[in-house]
Amino acid sequence: MSILVLIACKTEQDAEDSIENKQDTTAFQKKLKIENPEFNLEPQARKYALNWVEYITAQNEIRKLENTTINQVMHNAPAIAQIMESLKNSVPDSLKSVPVASRLNVVNTKAKLLQQYSGKQEPDAEDIAETTRELHQEFTNLKLQMNEIFLKTLEDFEKELDEFEKMEREQDSISEEF
Repeated sequence: MSILVLIACKTEQDAEDSIENKQDTTAFQKKLKIENPEFNLEPQARKYALNWVEYITAQNEIRKLENTTINQVMHNAPAIAQIMESLKNSVPDSLKSVPVASRLNVVNTKAKLLQQYSGKQEPDAEDIAETTRELHQEFTNLKLQMNEIFLKTLEDFEKELDEFEKMEREQDSISEEF
């Protein structure tokens, strides 16, 4: 009789494990949902980014995250971490600034976390999904910082406005003469 009870318990445990594995498999096959996927660089920043091979490679990896499953992210996590490390270590002089370096550190850290979560003995699909979304957001923040390098300062705007007003006055005086 005790053997029968052990077999019944074992069968119930196997059934529970099977259901849990099926749920895990489903969780890992889910497509990732990334809010606000596309953010573009301004023309001036894009000009420098297009000559930065590591940036182009990283941008392509980030775009892939917009249409992928958690399983695919897990498989690509080591490559993503390596690409982000290369990106951090290869900033062109024209884009070097403290804010860009800070953003690159955050992007690199998120990529390493993603690699770490993906390499766990028992990976958690939600941790991987959340870290992937965070990596995507941090890459967007990097692009924002790159854009800000090339924004005109208030002084630049004032100078342009002064020049514009001067041209208007000259035009007005020319028109009054006729």
